[in-house]
Amino acid sequence: MQKTDNVRPIIIKRKKVIAGGRHHGGAWKVAYADFVTAMMAFFLMLWLLGAADADQRQGIADYFAPTFSFQSRSSGGDGVMGGSAISEDASLADSIASRAQLESEQTLLEELAESFQAISGQSPLQEQALQHVNILLTDEGLVVEVFDLPDSQLFDPRSARPNPVLLVVLDMLSDVFSMVTNPVAINAHSAAFPSVVLENPVWELTLDRAQSVRAALTESGFSPARMHRVTGHADRSLALATNPMDLRNNRLEITLLRTMRR
Repeated sequence: MQKTDNVRPIIIKRKKVIAGGRHHGGAWKVAYADFVTAMMAFFLMLWLLGAADADQRQGIADYFAPTFSFQSRSSGGDGVMGGSAISEDASLADSIASRAQLESEQTLLEELAESFQAISGQSPLQEQALQHVNILLTDEGLVVEVFDLPDSQLFDPRSARPNPVLLVVLDMLSDVFSMVTNPVAINAHSAAFPSVVLENPVWELTLDRAQSVRAALTESGFSPARMHRVTGHADRSLALATNPMDLRNNRLEITLLRTMRR
């Protein structure tokens, strides 16, 4: 019979059958065992919840609720609690109290800074004295920076004798600082002296000026017991580093220290 182009060829597929099959592993058994274990734990939990009364269920809920840390300690007794007592973790309570004290002290220092600035205008002498003052609130405390001006200096040149303008500032500081009991630190800084000076008095000068400020505050009624430290820094910490001999570097930093640190 003649073959034509429009007749499809017949394709015969033969499948090879292997008796017995292959081993597919036992991973399904592990997954099934995990499923059965989870279901058993689930039904056990349902049974326990059904057997517990309302108070016990509330206790379980409180256990898993996010709350303060508690710890159980044994007191060695034989009472109803079996010698155990539940007390709030002391470290957590201390942390909360410390945060509250820190915020309270921060507010108090801000109010003191406003009180000191509010003195301006009460008298021409005080208003003139406050031109020497810059107030900063830092991590260390409330820093009152008192500095020289070109036409008005805090001390007699090269001496520790305070001028009247500085005494006015110290009287105002004593009044404001008496509102609290925080300790105080006094730091004296100096401008650099010319290098041609044979004996540079900068260390002795700043130490003497810091001591002079301490004595002036004490005479104005400030409690000596609140003095925390009195330091002379010489010319090692300049406010105006571009010109070490500038009068602006002659300054005092009187700090009302924090009792609580961040």
